[in-house]
Amino acid sequence: MSLTHGTVADASRGNWVDHYAPPWLRPYARLARWDRPIGWWLLLLPCWWSAALASNVAGATWPDVAHLLLFLIGAVAMRGAGCTYNDIVDRELDAGVARTRSRPIPSGQVGVGAAKVFLVLQALVGLAVLLSFNWFSVVLALCSLLVVAAYPFMKRITDWPQFVLGLAFSWGALMGWSAWFGSLALAPVLLYAGGVLWTIGYDTIYALQDIEDDKIMGVRSTARLFGNHAPQIVGLLYAGAVLLWAGAFWAAGIGWVAWLGLALVAAHFAWQIVSVRLDDEALALRLFKSNRTAGLVLFAALVLDGLI
Repeated sequence: MSLTHGTVADASRGNWVDHYAPPWLRPYARLARWDRPIGWWLLLLPCWWSAALASNVAGATWPDVAHLLLFLIGAVAMRGAGCTYNDIVDRELDAGVARTRSRPIPSGQVGVGAAKVFLVLQALVGLAVLLSFNWFSVVLALCSLLVVAAYPFMKRITDWPQFVLGLAFSWGALMGWSAWFGSLALAPVLLYAGGVLWTIGYDTIYALQDIEDDKIMGVRSTARLFGNHAPQIVGLLYAGAVLLWAGAFWAAGIGWVAWLGLALVAAHFAWQIVSVRLDDEALALRLFKSNRTAGLVLFAALVLDGLI
């Protein structure tokens, strides 16, 4: 693939970083994946679901808008910090994979020392956001750091790195509830468990892009583990996610609009499974990105249910 100097193979051409970011900022913006917002969306959405679910249970008309904004800032900062950390750890593996060798560290655009400084700065932004919440939420969020720190190493030792990613990326399903109530309950725990299965499913689809390179580099994944049965197994994972979210809705006692939204999400998942092809990398990426739409539908349904 022919790339303009500094661009990244797995980012869409003509993104806002390429067009508008000053030249000195672009390598760091690419390191934090600001040019690929799907990652922070997928980290943010469980936070917003949980916040909307909590507000419904509390009888509020709207989720706490300040909380939604704080979760947005925190998701962008912590997703960026996580990607920076992941790229520091994986710099040698990334150099051997066609889709990732153009990333800022393996391509030499950002040195490891500078990347570490940038990692700390992003983590400080995340910490400032976190300290805006109650102490139960602060402690709860800090517990997730163990999972986040372990994730980059999982692809070396287990066929289930997507499970560990799910544990980390779905943590927001606990945070929105705890930010409102200062505690946890069955509903957010079921929401979280469903989010873990959802993450394994969509990241398996994402990993279909790298199966051949992963075999060469010895990188393990659920995409490689499931093989030709990946669509069917992802379908089961998505079905499990929907059932667990249904359990969360039942435990929270929410209304019919949210249930309608969940039905639409289930239909979207079915469309993904019918559409996916093991040998079509571009399609795998589109289907992976479509999970933002599914997540926004679920959030909108929960907000509308609170209004009604």
